[in-house]
Amino acid sequence: MSKHNKAVKSQTGSGKPAAQDIAAQLELKPGQSIELLKALHILTREGKLNQDSRRKLKQVYHLYQFIEPILQELGKEGQAVTLADHGAGKSYLGFILYDLYFKPQGQGSIYGIETRAPLVEASQKLAAELGFERMQFLNMSVAESTRADFMPERFDVVTALHACDTATDDAIAFGLEKKAKAMVLVPCCQAEVAACLRQTKALSLTRTPLAELWRHPIHTREMGSQITNVLRCLYLEASGYQVTVTELVGWEHSMKNELIVARYTGHKKRSAAERLQQLLTEFGLESLAQNRFALPAQST
Repeated sequence: MSKHNKAVKSQTGSGKPAAQDIAAQLELKPGQSIELLKALHILTREGKLNQDSRRKLKQVYHLYQFIEPILQELGKEGQAVTLADHGAGKSYLGFILYDLYFKPQGQGSIYGIETRAPLVEASQKLAAELGFERMQFLNMSVAESTRADFMPERFDVVTALHACDTATDDAIAFGLEKKAKAMVLVPCCQAEVAACLRQTKALSLTRTPLAELWRHPIHTREMGSQITNVLRCLYLEASGYQVTVTELVGWEHSMKNELIVARYTGHKKRSAAERLQQLLTEFGLESLAQNRFALPAQST
């Protein structure tokens, strides 16, 4: 028997790793369900963790470290927190949030929004098996969930982990509509702004040397991604949120690594609204001002 196998051999002598041994190896949170991690296929039935699952778990843990203080603050007076997880996928984030925070609290709800029906059905089944009765999974787009009349009128927290392209913008629109107190976003691939830059590239090259920044196709894509997230942050600030931007995990784990945390303060920054409009004009993105980044009249 290898040294590793000896280290994880349970007290029963069966050769299977004991729960406390697995927890120590993985640095699991207190009270975290190992059975949940196995059901999510983060752990194998033997309690092992492959490299891909380790990266996924690290991303979710890092995101949890940003979300947990928000949940604790919102729930400090006994409030039942309601959270919407957009682009939920297999609901790694939602299940771990429920296991570590919502289950011990005995109150609060999570709504997982996902367009792929098989993933929604699998999540519904797993939640039922685990007794996570305050988790709901809805087979619809983010935009559809915003208009659904059976959804709560307000949500406290909105999350979107790697929601592709404009789904992140739809999650922001959902948060604004539902008067979310906080939004935690990790944007993924972004094509909308890059497409606009391509359409106006020739004109921009004759107008400003800055267009050299997106003359080559690969730079168009990268600039489109960068500009998109800058516009999103300005839009949130102009809508009354304090915004922090950082990286989720090290770049060796994921190239889609930008983390945007927005906390509602009610202070709508006029300067952010002005800069937003200026950037839309500078980059020839005025068409987005009417729908994607439409702002009400600023009073302050």
